[in-house]
Amino acid sequence: MILSGTGEPADVFFEDLTPGLVFDLGVTAVDEVEMITFAERFDPQWYHVDGDLAARSPYRGLIASGWFTAALFMRAYVEHVLQRAAADASPGIEELRWLAPVRGGDQLGTRLEVLGRRPSSARPGLGTVTLEGTMSRLDPAGYPEEDVLRLRFRGWFLKRSAA
Repeated sequence: MILSGTGEPADVFFEDLTPGLVFDLGVTAVDEVEMITFAERFDPQWYHVDGDLAARSPYRGLIASGWFTAALFMRAYVEHVLQRAAADASPGIEELRWLAPVRGGDQLGTRLEVLGRRPSSARPGLGTVTLEGTMSRLDPAGYPEEDVLRLRFRGWFLKRSAA
């Protein structure tokens, strides 16, 4: 039995990840306390941790660390794809863009698109998949208002035939 990234039995393999396939990774509510706690530990810049200074700035309030936003994306990716996928590892991020500030209370819709794939020449049982993730702030009706995060990265996935 092949295990997923979370240790569950895998049912998504390299062959399933075809270009154009889009995954809905759900909606994430940004918790302000969690956002500040993350920033205090990992990115303690004033516009992430000091509400008084941030309120008097062009930001008009606290904004999330981009790394916090990226971590929210990763959690959604794990919950909606990697918990089912025969994922091996990731050779890295090709592009990461923070497009708009994220604030406590925001609702972020997340999606993932398969851009391309190719079999590995170095490891015959694997394939490399190029993915693009997008997080968008949702308006009160739940429609995308503006993109806040975009990243393009690659992942290694086991081929079904190797299982």
